Amino acid sequence: MGKCEIFSGICRITSRVKPKTRVLTEKQIAEAVRDGSHEGQTELVSRYAAQVFSMIVKQVPNVMDAQELAQDTFLKAFSRIGSYDAHRASLSTWLCCIAYRLTLDFMKRHRQPVITIEDDEDWPADIKDKQLETHLSTGREERIEQLGKLIDLLPADERMLLTLYYFDDRPLAEIAYITGIDAKALANRLYRIRKKLYKQMR
Repeated sequence: MGKCEIFSGICRITSRVKPKTRVLTEKQIAEAVRDGSHEGQTELVSRYAAQVFSMIVKQVPNVMDAQELAQDTFLKAFSRIGSYDAHRASLSTWLCCIAYRLTLDFMKRHRQPVITIEDDEDWPADIKDKQLETHLSTGREERIEQLGKLIDLLPADERMLLTLYYFDDRPLAEIAYITGIDAKALANRLYRIRKKLYKQMR
């Protein structure tokens, strides 16, 4: 499948045109793509393009850029399907791992300079997770707007971690796979990022 075909497929899906329903399992799709099957490639794009695009466009609001990154994700997936291990992750999570790296690289190249939110060492270290969640997850409109603005000030990698955690509601184990960060180190890093936001919002 060529880049133009992928682009057309992603445009169709992200324009809310439902793809034709298929019955292939993830294993069958992966095997078909591995064999160079055009049908397998088409099914991979049809089934997962919306999810991949949704993840990317939250970080890259320009639709054309997001579509370009989505199609690059699938092109890379076609060439690297031999490395996919169904025992480690679902096909969709594996695709999001590829999309994460491409998007992060893009953001680092194109985003405007960010304002670093300092994480002072003298800030209390015993803030409980529940306290952070209660403060950051409130549904008040003004709080949500404030949180969104603060997240925009974060470095690209921290912003993507919070998006995966809060807005995509992914479990830590899945985020660890997507980002390639050890689960324990990831939990600590998310805690520190959330604590910085908590400090700024108080």
